[in-house]
Amino acid sequence: MPKYYQEDLEISDEVNLLISILVRYPEIASISIDPNTETISMSFMLSSVISEQSNNNIKLLFVDSIAALHKLKNIKSSTTDFTITNIEKMSIISVIRDVATMTKNEINLIISLLRDNFTDILIIDNNGSMLEEDLLVQDELIEDILTNMQQEHPINRLIGIREDGRVLVFNK
Repeated sequence: MPKYYQEDLEISDEVNLLISILVRYPEIASISIDPNTETISMSFMLSSVISEQSNNNIKLLFVDSIAALHKLKNIKSSTTDFTITNIEKMSIISVIRDVATMTKNEINLIISLLRDNFTDILIIDNNGSMLEEDLLVQDELIEDILTNMQQEHPINRLIGIREDGRVLVFNK
């Protein structure tokens, strides 16, 4: 992974977090950090429209699953928001969580729920597969940076996206 030379270490942590999450989880279409609300927003794309009934069912499943994980881990989260937006012939799922309590396990849970419920329509960027050891390195990096960000609040408004097999991060 290329090194980013910046005077502010927190910028590097925030940029590296977005890059690492997008590299590790090809299901995530975009991810952003909002320092004003201290939240992380992840967006996922589905190749078809979700019905209102399915929308309500999956929202309930997500909220209940995240709440159960938080209860098991004794986490008191302040922000959990889940929306599905239908746009023409596709749907965008957005999950917004507070940085202070977000964990790698929660990201894994969200990805698993999406894969289980939207197997055929979840858009995944499969531009090369990562080796198991690379996945472990990314997992450790994500966990370390999330832990750092829980102690040092985010200060930059950033967005990470996928484009033509690449991961791009922008300062909003």
